[in-house]
Amino acid sequence: MTIGVTDISKTQRRPPEGWGPERPFTDTRALEGAVAGILEAVRQEGDAAVRKYSLLFDKSAPERIEMTPEEIGAGAAATSEVLRAAMLQAAAQIRTFHERQMRPEPEVETAPGVRCWRKAVGIEKVGLYIPGGTAPLFSTLLMLAIPATIAGCREIVLCSPPDAGGGLHPAILFAAKLVGVTRVFRAGGVQAIAAMAYGTESVPRVYKIFGPGNQYVTCAKQLVQRDGVAIDMPAGPSEVAIYADDSAHPAFVAADLLSQAEHGADSQVVLVSPSATLIGRVQAEVDLQLALLPRAGIARKALAGSRAFVVRDEDQALELLNDYAPEHLILACDNPERAAAAVKNAGSVFLGHYSPESAGDYASGTNHVLPTNGHARAFAGVSVDCFVKKITFQQLSPTGLAGIGTAVMRMAEAEGLEAHARAVGIRLNKKS
Repeated sequence: MTIGVTDISKTQRRPPEGWGPERPFTDTRALEGAVAGILEAVRQEGDAAVRKYSLLFDKSAPERIEMTPEEIGAGAAATSEVLRAAMLQAAAQIRTFHERQMRPEPEVETAPGVRCWRKAVGIEKVGLYIPGGTAPLFSTLLMLAIPATIAGCREIVLCSPPDAGGGLHPAILFAAKLVGVTRVFRAGGVQAIAAMAYGTESVPRVYKIFGPGNQYVTCAKQLVQRDGVAIDMPAGPSEVAIYADDSAHPAFVAADLLSQAEHGADSQVVLVSPSATLIGRVQAEVDLQLALLPRAGIARKALAGSRAFVVRDEDQALELLNDYAPEHLILACDNPERAAAAVKNAGSVFLGHYSPESAGDYASGTNHVLPTNGHARAFAGVSVDCFVKKITFQQLSPTGLAGIGTAVMRMAEAEGLEAHARAVGIRLNKKS
């Protein structure tokens, strides 16, 4: 299985029109009718609708949607000691990185007697959606719940689809205990998003929903946003782009491409290099390593929709990659720090030959919930900032108001807002 190669090294330095690989595209408008129907059913019928759709889609519908502390504890205990130790190490790194993001901002005196400041306040109620199935993303629970707890969110709700026995994957439950999430609900898909958005007899309504999911979950998140429920970011299939020069190790690059391709058939990998020879060697390594993967069938489908590009030099490579705006960007080159300085659009960047994307996915400490589908041009990955509101405060002394009052009144009067001007003038004219 080889990735198609396009040579654009003879084109102008900036990205030629239509240069890039076509990203997987799902027209969610085609899903909106079915998804909207489920959302409305849960809004109207509550837990009964959640159970109905759980039985229909997940073939499991526990009568009691919320798990008890005893059930969470028993499930978590089934996690192997080896995996527990790995998760503990990963959680420590994630917490260390994210705790540094909670830095108080200084108070600013914008004019004599006029003090302004901002305070970060945790969003009171947040919902976390964690997919189950063949690849239960317990690592994503760490990536979401740790910054939520650091931010001071008062209530953290977790929803994940039940298995055939009505339980959740032990690693998801261990991750929940590890990070202090106590409200755990056996609900998946659109019905889980609806339950968190609107509330049911069992599931509390939240103010913001986080977490990945399939096209139906993505569509549901977009629709509930119209009803005033915030979501983390636009989501699409996962992707990685790699810039590799002659110093790169073909086996390393191939492994990084495949680690992304095995996520799903609609995942996308992009390789950019000034060396056609290196690309050929990477292709050969991809074929060798692909034969060893349990998820080879999935990876092959992803590779079929992926591309490699021969470029003139590093400058052209970075122009192309900034235009593509990948979720993950690996700089497998001789001077990755220099290349990194030119990066403008990417979700997360991995520098050098020993910084695989897998490290960021699990345990380096950075967050792996990142913008996809080109949204890295305008969106950042999840951080503590996503779980807080930054409220502005100001306090003016009589001297401070006198100093800016005339400017305020003139501007208000020019906009025809006389009451605004009077709110200042009545204070300035007050007799002591």
